[in-house]
Amino acid sequence: MRYLSALVAVVVLAAGLAGVVLGESDDSPGLQFLGGLLVIGAIAIGVRVLR
Repeated sequence: MRYLSALVAVVVLAAGLAGVVLGESDDSPGLQFLGGLLVIGAIAIGVRVLR
């Protein structure tokens, strides 16, 4: 279960970073915001897995 949570965190982090980058290139503040939320969520999952 711990490895699955870590894998989910990595996938969500990658999706969030892609959203931020694509939002920057398309000048879409909404996509950047959602990407930022995904990154923050992935960090929270990562911290939870480490604890």
